[in-house]
Amino acid sequence: MTSPQSTPPTLDAASATAQAQGFAHWRRNLAVCVFGSFTTLVAMTLMLPFLPLYVEQLGVSDHAAIVEWSGIAFGATFFTAGLTAPLWGRLADRYGRKLMLIRASLGMAIVMSLMGMAHSVWQLVALRLAAGLLGGYASGSTVLVATQTPKARCGWALGVLSSGIMAGNVAGPLIGGFIAPVIGIRATFLASGALIFLTFIGTVLLIKRDRPAQAKRKGEGPTGWAAVPDKRPLVAMLVTGMLLLFANMSIEPIITVYVAQLVPAHQVTMIAGVVMSGTALGSILSASRLGKLADRVGHWNVIVGCLTVAGLLMIPQAFVTRGWQLIALRFALGLSLGGLLPCVASVIRHNVPPDVAGYMLGYSISAQYTGQVLGPVAGGYAGGHFGMRSVFWGTAGILLGGAAFNRRSHAAFTRSRGARAEDRLRETPRA
Repeated sequence: MTSPQSTPPTLDAASATAQAQGFAHWRRNLAVCVFGSFTTLVAMTLMLPFLPLYVEQLGVSDHAAIVEWSGIAFGATFFTAGLTAPLWGRLADRYGRKLMLIRASLGMAIVMSLMGMAHSVWQLVALRLAAGLLGGYASGSTVLVATQTPKARCGWALGVLSSGIMAGNVAGPLIGGFIAPVIGIRATFLASGALIFLTFIGTVLLIKRDRPAQAKRKGEGPTGWAAVPDKRPLVAMLVTGMLLLFANMSIEPIITVYVAQLVPAHQVTMIAGVVMSGTALGSILSASRLGKLADRVGHWNVIVGCLTVAGLLMIPQAFVTRGWQLIALRFALGLSLGGLLPCVASVIRHNVPPDVAGYMLGYSISAQYTGQVLGPVAGGYAGGHFGMRSVFWGTAGILLGGAAFNRRSHAAFTRSRGARAEDRLRETPRA
């Protein structure tokens, strides 16, 4: 007779186990979070093609000032979002993850609609700052999915969510460039606000809270960072998330100029756009698959492997002679990077107490925003002073260094965990 331990679990058995663990609605929650993250990211990025035109309509006439104000307005959201992510994560731990998604979707719906009514560039920048302060639906979805999904499916679920987030980033500028000339810039903002309001309604009606957040009472135990028994995995993931976004964004300032050296002048814009979207497309295709692989072979193993492959793929990009070569390499880079952020979130989720998971994931998101800000600055500086090929070499070194850092961190953590287990066995009294 086959023992229960040797019988492979069926799909029904896995579902029953998930329900018993308090995760009865995780698939529905995932579907709503993917849809909501996609729509909110579309609404937040559809302004990219016409943002300079809108800045000009708001009274800025000098060409250099238009470019400057466009950059300030676009980056303002990421600035405040990075500062407030840990706060929203902590409030999610205390008052519930669903409540934070409701707050984010309603706040973004109002702010995006108000952007279409701005009368000065200062008002636009203030509203973009407010969007980062009040928003964060995608980051809130990451917290909810990471904490309310069975651990055995966490990597796959976060990979699916990551694909939805990246798809929204890719589709937003395409949709904005299409509808703005048809209905007008101000009406486009109002339409995006209406789209996010649909997400708000779906979040209120469809997301089910499987595990209510339970805040610790005073004196009940440590909170925040003090509640994390071993901080090495958390610190390693914060560094990894920052390095990943730093490396991914460091190339952005030089792509168009670099492409101009490879293709005729009339093809530069088109090829540069394909190069930029190629990485995102590769990540969209691979995120869920790499997340599923990580659930099976270990999240840290996938992180080390993906960083190594990505670092190696950066080197030949410095030596391409044709536009199609750069497109192919950037697409392959996206395939290797797609599973990294889901794995980073999964490692944090597995190594911190549940009642501070949102807080720690908020710090992870802030670290990623830091890399997103510093990457273009460093890439532009290196490209201007040391040549554009140096950016690819430097980024390759960062990625390979990150792989070595994660390998050492994982080995040290594993040894420490094994030593603690042996100590507990020695301390256990024998019968």
